[in-house]
Amino acid sequence: MLSFCEDQLLTYLRDDVANIPYPALWDLLGVGAEGDETPVECALRETKEEFALTLPLSRIIWSRAYPSMLIEDTINWFFVAPITAKEIESIELGEEGQQWRMMPITTYLDRPEAIPHLKAQIRDFLSKKI
Repeated sequence: MLSFCEDQLLTYLRDDVANIPYPALWDLLGVGAEGDETPVECALRETKEEFALTLPLSRIIWSRAYPSMLIEDTINWFFVAPITAKEIESIELGEEGQQWRMMPITTYLDRPEAIPHLKAQIRDFLSKKI
């Protein structure tokens, strides 16, 4: 999920271990469904688990399904939700990742250490937003 405040994205540096996808790259909030969760329920739960942010469903302003880059014939959902400066102050990194950072959108898009397909999805969102 892309969470942003003004022109800043909520990002985190993935753990640097060989047994995960995209080790040591800058990522956005991840989504991994549990049980019979809907994609949006999963995204909101993961937001709470990974960053200690409780966002209401009404905060999601855009969503789109994309083919998974990791699992053939699987769909991944990309959600977009703004966050507030007060919420940023309360962020606590969960059990995954080395650190979190609010990062300018342009910086993330230019970073070679950012996950390539997420850059494309951000650009897709930005092109629809204009």
